[in-house]
Amino acid sequence: MGISRGPFWITALKRLANSVHGMVQPGPPNAMERRDTMAVPMSQTERVLRIQQMLQARKVIPREEFLGELEVSPATFKRDLEFLRSRFQVDIEWSRERGGYYCEDLRSGDGRGNIPGPMYSASEIHALLLMQDLLIQLQPGLLEMDLAPLRQRLQLLLGAKHFEPDQIRRRIRILHMACRPVDAKCFQLVSMATLSRRRLELRHWSSFRNEETVREVSPQRLVYYRANWYLDSWCHLRNDLRSFALDMIRDAKISDTPADDIPDEALDANLGSGYGIFTGAPQNTAVLRFEPHIARWVSREIWHSKQTQHIEPTGHLVLSVPYSADYEITMDILRYGANVEVLAPDRLRHNVEEQLRAAANRYQAPCA
Repeated sequence: MGISRGPFWITALKRLANSVHGMVQPGPPNAMERRDTMAVPMSQTERVLRIQQMLQARKVIPREEFLGELEVSPATFKRDLEFLRSRFQVDIEWSRERGGYYCEDLRSGDGRGNIPGPMYSASEIHALLLMQDLLIQLQPGLLEMDLAPLRQRLQLLLGAKHFEPDQIRRRIRILHMACRPVDAKCFQLVSMATLSRRRLELRHWSSFRNEETVREVSPQRLVYYRANWYLDSWCHLRNDLRSFALDMIRDAKISDTPADDIPDEALDANLGSGYGIFTGAPQNTAVLRFEPHIARWVSREIWHSKQTQHIEPTGHLVLSVPYSADYEITMDILRYGANVEVLAPDRLRHNVEEQLRAAANRYQAPCA
């Protein structure tokens, strides 16, 4: 398909889920960071993190110093302290004799009083919740157990008045058209093996040949393509690169054997440069001519990363698309019916003509 197919977002979310358990705690901002933040008022999440950092660094801090550092009113500072005390059980005390605020738990060094996990601004929290919910809609079961604690912490940080848990799913929908469901357990095993770099033992069914094979593969990357999942792998049975539809995997087991790593360049050359999901480097270029009234839509579509196009004086769009196998590009051409003509190559033109003729013949006789 000529487009990057790496599972970087899965790795990023996995790391983010790990960080929520307190593994990441940013240090106090340096002078440059403080100068940058002065231009834009801090959010509450940024302020409470700064309060925690200041109380960790010093035994007692006067109120005026907090107000100057945070650039807030006494009333806002009071609300921030109450947020820390009630939401995170941070035991912050005021002492007239000592002349300021202190927190023995934060100074103890044993982790007591620490705000759990990294802190984010309100907009960052919204973005993370949106990303997680879209991921769940995209593939139910994907990292759901790992990300559940993150979702709870983020909702806690944001507060109920800013976020209702069901709003994202109500307001943003991912509709799956012609998707083939994948078993959640199978998806979890395959994604785990891919990320942990372990081989997989697969029981795979070929719908084309209607046969089942057992094979060992070294998973390279997961690919989400046209609402369906595929696994790019090195197949040790065939000694070659293969792409497996996850819905066709009937059983999967993670092996103790480390997976063989194939360079990204080799993966892209064999699996990512052809048209659609079919493997192999492009061998042909389809030249397609679209009618003017449909050209406005097609001109905005990306069929391949190396496609070219131009508009004729008549308003027709001529689109040139590299491809390796006829099947998928033929199906895409047929979607446009009489609104597109295949100019080249002759073999592809003949295939599309045959398909259209066979379809027209079905409508010659009355419906049974």
